[in-house]
Amino acid sequence: MKKRIFSGAQPTGSLHIGNYLGALKNWVALQDEYEAFYCIVNLHAITLPQDPKTLRQKTLDLARIYLAAGVDPEKSTIFIQSDVPEHAELTWVLSCITRMGELERMTQFKDKGKENTERAGVGLFTYPVLMAADILLYQTDLVPVGQDQKQHLELTRDLAERFNRDFGETFKIPEPYIPKAGASIKSLQDPSKKMSKSDDNPNGSIFLLDDADAITKKIKRAVTDSGTDITFDESRPAITNLLTIYQLLTGKSREDCVEHFAGKGYGHFKAELAEAAVEFLRPFQERVNEYDDASLNTILKNGAEKASAVAAFTLDQVYKRTGIK
Repeated sequence: MKKRIFSGAQPTGSLHIGNYLGALKNWVALQDEYEAFYCIVNLHAITLPQDPKTLRQKTLDLARIYLAAGVDPEKSTIFIQSDVPEHAELTWVLSCITRMGELERMTQFKDKGKENTERAGVGLFTYPVLMAADILLYQTDLVPVGQDQKQHLELTRDLAERFNRDFGETFKIPEPYIPKAGASIKSLQDPSKKMSKSDDNPNGSIFLLDDADAITKKIKRAVTDSGTDITFDESRPAITNLLTIYQLLTGKSREDCVEHFAGKGYGHFKAELAEAAVEFLRPFQERVNEYDDASLNTILKNGAEKASAVAAFTLDQVYKRTGIK
C-alpha cells in the first residue's frame, strides 16, 4: 500500500509564489507516489477575526487554486476541514493530553499574538492541537512542511507518542517532508523574512493571481545586495532569494542559473526573472477559472466523504481506547 501524506492551507489572504514553490508544487509531485489528503483548513482561519462571506468565498477560491496547481481529485483527496467534524472532536481529546508549557513555547502564537497574548483568543493558543488532529486523523506517514511549521509537527509527534504510550498503539508517527530548495522563499523587500500572505507591504510578495504588470513592477522593485555577481551566496540573501525563485520557476540547476547570468547586470536578471514568473503563472491563472461552483462542490463533497471514512475509523479507535465508547 502507498504511504499517506496530509497537508493543508488556510483560506486567508492571497497565496503567493512562495506558497506554490514551497508547498503546492510538492503536493502535485507527491500525489503520484503517496495517498494524498489535501485540506482547506478553514477552522484554523477563525483563530483570527474573519468576515464570514469573505471566508466562505476564499475557501472555495483556495480549492480552485489547489486544482489549478495540478492537485488531481482522481489521485488526491481534496476537502474542506469543517466538512469532516472528526477534526474538531479529536482536537478536544488531544487537548486533554497537551501540556500548557508545550503550547506556550510555540513561536507562531507569540508572533500572531503580537506580544499582546493576554487579549488573544484561546483558539490562537490551542490551534497547534487542531493541526495535530488534522495530521493524526489520517494515520499520516509524511507531512510536507516549511521550516516555520517544523515546531508544530514536533508537537504532533510528541502527542501521538504520548497517546500511544498511555492508551495503546493508535497513531502513526508522522515524518516531515521538507524540500531541499524553495522551502522558505523570502520577501522581495526584506530577505530576512519569508514571503507572507499577511505582509503589510504587498510589494514583498508575488501573488498567484497577480497580473503581468504587477509581477514585473514587484520584481523591478525587489531589493538587491551590494556587489554585482548573480550567484548563490548566503552572505547576499536578496540576490540568492531571487535566483532561487528563478531556479525553481525554470527548473534549471543552480550551476546553470549562475552560468546563464555570468557577466550580466541586475537589470537584465530582473527582466528575465519577471518574464519567467509571468509565463509560469499564465497557464495556472487560466486553469483557476475552469472550475464552476457546481463541479467544485462535487469535488469537495466527494473528497469530504473519502476523508470522513478514514477519520471516523481513527476517531472510533481513539474513543474506544480512552473509554468514551
